Amino acid sequence: MQEKAVVLLSGGLDSATCLAMAKNDGYDCYALSFDYGQRHRCELEAAGAVARQAGVTNHVVIKIDLRQWNSSALTSDIAVPDAGTSEGIPVTYVPARNIIFLSFAVGWAETLGAKDIFIGVNSMDYSGYPDCRPQFIEAFQKCATIGTKAADGGWKFNIHAPLQTMTKTEIIRSGIALGVDYALTSSCYNPDAEGLACGKCDSCYLRKNGFEAAGIPDPTKYQPEL
Repeated sequence: MQEKAVVLLSGGLDSATCLAMAKNDGYDCYALSFDYGQRHRCELEAAGAVARQAGVTNHVVIKIDLRQWNSSALTSDIAVPDAGTSEGIPVTYVPARNIIFLSFAVGWAETLGAKDIFIGVNSMDYSGYPDCRPQFIEAFQKCATIGTKAADGGWKFNIHAPLQTMTKTEIIRSGIALGVDYALTSSCYNPDAEGLACGKCDSCYLRKNGFEAAGIPDPTKYQPEL
């Protein structure tokens, strides 16, 4: 019998690759996405398309409203900065987002009888978010095990972050080898009403450079330059 795994799926390049890796490892995948009030909600359509292509067993979208905190450019009217203009933790950081998302994932995994959770964070080509660091993933894995029935059952949760030490170029090459259709994905923090990528934010910058360095055509649809 296949082991079950919950895979966090935003609809972006990284999470699509992470899902493909989980499938390739032989897991029966359950995809989990979040409608959290993000300005780039077109990523949810992308997540659905990626989940269908991957053939996941179930894809659940959880609706929560993080706009109430009004402290991130992704969940408020704060302007999304151009790539390379932020110092320290950027305003696109959503406070405790991965803690929240992983907590939901643990709850679903416990219900499914799954011990494995996949998340597409990495600490090489990233925007400086504290919840993408290896120390966080390691600490959360311990927390998830101690705070659930795993502690009494003598087993532990495994939080897989297979992209953790990969560059964007390496991620793209790995995804292509696994059959990921990156045309289905959406990574931009500030897309227009039609879902066209801005081409200016940190996420767009990393994505464009990753495809260029990999020598692979970028399938992203960008907004026309003014």
